Amino acid sequence: MSKTPKIELRGLKKAFGTKQVLNGVDLSVQSGESVVIIGGSGTGKSVMLKSILGLMRPDAGSICIDGRETIGQLGREKEEMLARFGMLFQGAALFDSLPVWENVAFGLIQSGRAKRKYARDIAIETLGKVGLSPDVADLSPSELSGGMQKRVGLARAIATNPDVIFFDEPTTGLDPIMADVINDLIVKCVRELGATALSITHDMASASKIADRIAMLYQGKVIWVGPSDQVYNSGNPYVDQFVHGRAEGPIQMTVRA
Repeated sequence: MSKTPKIELRGLKKAFGTKQVLNGVDLSVQSGESVVIIGGSGTGKSVMLKSILGLMRPDAGSICIDGRETIGQLGREKEEMLARFGMLFQGAALFDSLPVWENVAFGLIQSGRAKRKYARDIAIETLGKVGLSPDVADLSPSELSGGMQKRVGLARAIATNPDVIFFDEPTTGLDPIMADVINDLIVKCVRELGATALSITHDMASASKIADRIAMLYQGKVIWVGPSDQVYNSGNPYVDQFVHGRAEGPIQMTVRA
């Protein structure tokens, strides 16, 4: 592994009004590694991901990709960085107005890296990598099941051969069997690309399968990081309560009447 992390967060902070969502996040992800961030709703997982993607600007801290600071990047510099990323959004987030193949090839076409005919060929080839046949290419997203939509979303994420892929709750809304199929595809595709992966999820089955390391975010900070096979025996009471889904423990859930 490279000595310089592929992704490095240092002292990342972000508040919305009086609510401090990120409160000094420190995290390093090495090249070729798959790291999964776990944590309950509202702990800052999505805000952290959006900050790395440049969709939100942190109030303080540093986000480096391959040792280069990305906060404040503009124009071509930012576009070049984003072109290296792939993203599987929660719920797949496909464009309803476009056929499947155009959804998969969207990044290739928009960046000018491929003409439409060539982009279609790449899309069909990429659909095959996630287990979908060529006849799916001309369907609309509304004609697909939830599992097929996730596969299309994964195909779109890998179509540009990114060196970093982000996964936002990749198994949300799927039954346990289809979720496991998607997890297997994620592992396979990331390995074949040799990509670095950063995922956020509260699905422990998914986290355990796709991660080399798991980090837990709680109250805006990373409170534990370790190998995925140690997460159920972490020795951390917060992690222990979360991964075993216990109501009793140091994490107190606010329930509104």
